[in-house]
Amino acid sequence: MKKSVIFILLLISVLANANVRMPLIFSDGMVLQRDKQIPIWGFADANETVEVHFNKQIKKTTADKNGKWTVNLNAEKAGGPFELVIIGKNKITIKNVLVGEVWICSGQSNMEFQVFKTMNSEKEISSADYPMIRHFGVVQDLSGTPKDDLKQGKWEVANKENVGNFTAVGYYFARKLYSELKIPIGIINTSWGGTNVETWTSREAFEKSNEFKNMIADVPSLNVDSISKLYARRMKERVEKIQGIPVSNDNEKSFKELSFNDNSWDELNTPSLWENQPLGDLDGVVWMRKTITLSAEDIKNKATLSLAKIDDEDITYVNGIEVGRNTQWDARRIYQIPENVLKEGKNVIAVRIVDNSGGGGIYGESQDLKLTIGSKIIPLDGKWKFRVIVVKTALSPNSYPSLLYNAMVNPLVPYGIQGVLWYQGEANVWRAEEYKKSFPLMITDWRTKFNQGNFPFYFVQLSTFDEFGGNSQKGSRWAELREAQSETLKLPNTGMAVTTDIGNAKDIHPTNKQDIGLRLAAIAMNNIYGKKQVYSGPTYKSQQIKGNQIILTFDNIGSGLSTPNNDELKGFEIAGSDKVFHSAKAIIKDNKIIVSSDKVQNPVAVHYGWADDDTAINLFNKEKFPASPFRTDNWEMITANEKYKVSK
Repeated sequence: MKKSVIFILLLISVLANANVRMPLIFSDGMVLQRDKQIPIWGFADANETVEVHFNKQIKKTTADKNGKWTVNLNAEKAGGPFELVIIGKNKITIKNVLVGEVWICSGQSNMEFQVFKTMNSEKEISSADYPMIRHFGVVQDLSGTPKDDLKQGKWEVANKENVGNFTAVGYYFARKLYSELKIPIGIINTSWGGTNVETWTSREAFEKSNEFKNMIADVPSLNVDSISKLYARRMKERVEKIQGIPVSNDNEKSFKELSFNDNSWDELNTPSLWENQPLGDLDGVVWMRKTITLSAEDIKNKATLSLAKIDDEDITYVNGIEVGRNTQWDARRIYQIPENVLKEGKNVIAVRIVDNSGGGGIYGESQDLKLTIGSKIIPLDGKWKFRVIVVKTALSPNSYPSLLYNAMVNPLVPYGIQGVLWYQGEANVWRAEEYKKSFPLMITDWRTKFNQGNFPFYFVQLSTFDEFGGNSQKGSRWAELREAQSETLKLPNTGMAVTTDIGNAKDIHPTNKQDIGLRLAAIAMNNIYGKKQVYSGPTYKSQQIKGNQIILTFDNIGSGLSTPNNDELKGFEIAGSDKVFHSAKAIIKDNKIIVSSDKVQNPVAVHYGWADDDTAINLFNKEKFPASPFRTDNWEMITANEKYKVSK
């Protein structure tokens, strides 16, 4: 009896002292923003008194009727480690707290891209020993309504055990800041590959926007389970309309066979993720087939099938025989074809692909999509037949607006920060013109929510990637998206890192993230930290037409315009009133550029780097910052009428 009474008293004590709770962002190893008011918030019983102790400060508050409470600590100088103590009916002690600079790192896969995937990663990881640099990784999650806390996440020290999984852009940025400032640096990584800007923007922002309020009015406020079911039904209807065939696995066993007739199947460009094609953000099971013709001499040789990369899982067949399978979304597929499988005449490569989330399909470099027979290489890029047989009910971050804002940003509000680093846009190239409104809307939205003024917002301009073969003749979605990013610099306290020289036309995920981090850091060092320096490449200012020449002037020329090794300028095109662009001769004179072409006697406009693949362009300033691509005309672009729509 005595033991029972003691147990009941202990239980009552535990229940009575388990009320104060902190969001996950407030945990051991955290970094708080220096020199600014420090918001601290959490959860407790309704009307519970809460006391916060930090360094020499003590602040008291009372939880509201919903159990939420907030205190604002006075600004602190950089330093630590300290303890943050929260006392209510219970007591929480958060240890090893530093005060320094805090930056949120967000966007899609190029921000998510980890250190272990970057160039020289082994050396970078083995040399990582920065106890003053801390990384908080937000676990991916989505929600139909704003959440109070994150699903999961923790602070980690930048050492060789942890740093491999850090956001690479964020880490290299933080490392440069630390080398200059010698104070703690915290980076909060909240990113998700393949996501559009609309999913990172709050519902309230859309509702207050003349551009988007009609769109958001049709979007239901539902829980994720309800949205998932609704989305799956709408996705199935959309896919069936695209492929003209019901989504069904009937007769699936015959899809791998050479004898199967796929004439009624539609086609996908390959290699290319299908999220960037009409299938969109489909998660499910898709068969893809490619028919090739071989000679009697071909089939005598050893054969190797290379399928670049496949997101996420594949089972691959040749003429009905399985030749390989893999479940790693970023692994190159290289399969040996057994003897006697290939035949003279027609042969079929059939791939059953399972995509669980984001991306989807055969992607990577065209040169890695091939059949090697002896010394002969047969390219396999181009059109492949496809058929969707399963649409999964799992919700995609791009299914509806605000899903990632709700789950991966709102729980961070109003954490004290210095600014935001952003690397996103690839998923919005289809709506590049609209991005001129949707991207500034998101930036303004975050600034409004965090309520810390127009804090710095620095972003990465898309590097080269030859997704559609776009150019001045047929239009370029990627060039238009880069223009939209450039125009976003009209917002106060923004900055852009240009990456035209460090991309990879055949890989949407270039591995040189070190220079991107350094370029973002240069903006911050100049604008925020009092270390004045050149931090931008040349940006187009104006043009003057003089006879058959156009003379261009630039801002941000540093100590002068230049090209590497004094090479001839490349990437300039010129057009007359017929709007037909011709490759142009361009020379640097008195820090201006004179552009001309024998084919255009009465020029009116210039393009520079106006292509998906702008690898060849080479205008820099002498500080080696590349010029941003630009155009001098205002003619309507190919994405002018593309608008964000939610599937219904």
